Amino acid sequence: MSAGAREAVEARVAAAIRDVPDYPEPGVVFKDITPVLADPAAFAAVVDTLAGWYAADRIDKVVGIEARGFILAAPVAYRLDAGFVPARKQGKLPRATIAESYALEYGESTVEMHGDAIAPGERVLVLDDVLATGGTARAAVDLVRRVGGDLVGVGCLLELSFLAGRSRLGEVPFRALLTA
Repeated sequence: MSAGAREAVEARVAAAIRDVPDYPEPGVVFKDITPVLADPAAFAAVVDTLAGWYAADRIDKVVGIEARGFILAAPVAYRLDAGFVPARKQGKLPRATIAESYALEYGESTVEMHGDAIAPGERVLVLDDVLATGGTARAAVDLVRRVGGDLVGVGCLLELSFLAGRSRLGEVPFRALLTA
């Protein structure tokens, strides 16, 4: 993608993201990506960009983090001819799972994945919509590594750099379409 085309995609997507103050609790500014999803050209540009970054990496599985990460990870997995693996909130998956707990900017949570969703040595990409404090992404990375997946990287639509979530990923390769 040329620099001009990349800038056009970034501008279109950035213009569509809405800030929702005091959600889910006072003091938090929620980044609403649903307008991006509702705009067919913006949504396609996001999926194409994310898939394009990893097209040469021979990805076997794409892990999508609940819930908005599912929306991006599934079509990226399709574009990469890879399988999709949901990383869900605790208690939402029907078979034997592995779990990781983590801190959010406004609480704590646990994410789970089926223990047999990724085979040892499979090349895995983790995708989410927003990287905030990095806790959820770090938990997904840890799950992938626990089952022996070969982590290729973590990608997202929007990084909230002021929350320093990238630092929680350490040496893990990371890419974001937009940074705020």
